[in-house]
Amino acid sequence: MTDAYIVSALRTPVGRKKGSLASMHPADLGAIPLKETFNRVSLDPALVEDVIYGCVDTVGPQAGDIARTCWLVAGLPDCVPGTTVDRQCGSSQQAVHFSAQAIMSDTSDIVIAGGVQNMNMIPISYAMIAGQQLGFENPFHDSPGWIDRYGKTEVSQFNSANMIAEKWDISREDMEIFAQSSHEKAISAIDNGLFEDEIVPVGEFLHDETPRRDTTLERMAELNPVIEGQIITAAVSSQNADGAASILIVSEKALNEHNLVPLVKISNLTVRGDDPIWMLTAQYRYKACA
Repeated sequence: MTDAYIVSALRTPVGRKKGSLASMHPADLGAIPLKETFNRVSLDPALVEDVIYGCVDTVGPQAGDIARTCWLVAGLPDCVPGTTVDRQCGSSQQAVHFSAQAIMSDTSDIVIAGGVQNMNMIPISYAMIAGQQLGFENPFHDSPGWIDRYGKTEVSQFNSANMIAEKWDISREDMEIFAQSSHEKAISAIDNGLFEDEIVPVGEFLHDETPRRDTTLERMAELNPVIEGQIITAAVSSQNADGAASILIVSEKALNEHNLVPLVKISNLTVRGDDPIWMLTAQYRYKACA
């Protein structure tokens, strides 16, 4: 097994709801870090063997294999293939996994991983309801096999988060304190220039606009729950966001042949599943499935 190395990792700033990237076509958005990758790394893009992008809700402008579309919109060689993967929230991370696995298995020497999403243009979970006009309630509840196993319990991250909070005794205040700390850390990183090397400006848009400088625990406490009777609010939930990233992953052979400088060596890849109603409870340490 050969080693896999990241030699470039670039991204756009992250846009907020109705923010700076809201009207940008996902293909043009995803093309930005791809173009810049080859401005910063001395490598013929025709040598790339695959482009693997993560994207959820691949409908409308995100349909038709958005990885390949982004590559072509970037003006890069049309001899390079691309494919798009959907592992929901872990989609772009999975793109990195698949790219690294292609290197480690000695199948490929140069692969681009990344992802793109415009949640303003295509609302989150839109693909889950896109089949309703064809008579399908959602991806799950029209399947007799699914109902036999899981019933018709709603598959919802809000329900999952609430169940997890109840099981592990996580209070709303605990979550709000964590959320406040998260905003503060992100703002500190922005103010100290920690993201500057990885961010590719989009016109005059230079910095992530999703961290909230004006949020307080008092303001969070005033919000109503997303679902009545539960404790999850918008303040402790992931934001709607737009952005794209491009990561160049290569083998040691490619490092030497093209005089590339590694940022990191990928040493471990982990993915686990668990009950789909709970969603977020898979254990990191391996154990045999029941």
